Amino acid sequence: MKLRGLYAITPDLADSEELLRRAHAAMQGGVRILQYRSKTAPAGQRRAEAIELARLARKHAACLIVNDDLELALDAGADGVHLGREDGALAAARARLHGKLLGASCYDSIAAARAAVTAGADYVAFGSVFASPTKPAAVRAPLALFAAARSLGVPLVAIGGITLENAPQVLRAGADCVAVISDLFDAPDVAERARAYGRLLRHEITQ
Repeated sequence: MKLRGLYAITPDLADSEELLRRAHAAMQGGVRILQYRSKTAPAGQRRAEAIELARLARKHAACLIVNDDLELALDAGADGVHLGREDGALAAARARLHGKLLGASCYDSIAAARAAVTAGADYVAFGSVFASPTKPAAVRAPLALFAAARSLGVPLVAIGGITLENAPQVLRAGADCVAVISDLFDAPDVAERARAYGRLLRHEITQ
């Protein structure tokens, strides 16, 4: 699939039922790219959540990408995996994914993005583009990176502190996707917030 628009990333919640409820609401609101990201849940809980999210994604014709864990992505039947610099070799992951998506975190580095694409990444992510409540100490990635990275020929994802208010400037800078956690999943009505992002992104993409 062509990666474009809202790239939703699940919040780190201890309550599986609440996590799945919010993820389902996001998909009901139009989310078609969802990354499962859990840094604190036990392995068994993570596996159960990933399997259920993969089922929900298939029901909504959405794409599920697992963060940081190639084995979990394969086990759960996800559509791909997203890896950071500490999460294993991209080329080795590419060899095992057999047509599934491989994404790479490239922080603020064009060189890292170039290397990721050479290793087989289907898309690259830069961030944090703004101050992020999820990762307050994250390195900041200037918006100029997106124009510079267009020549890589893969979709570009922006992450970090993105909201409905600042998403337009990120898209105008050259990002194909905006990755959102807090501004989507902390909303009182997750489905309606997802629909608001959909309207905004359709407007920006057609400009």
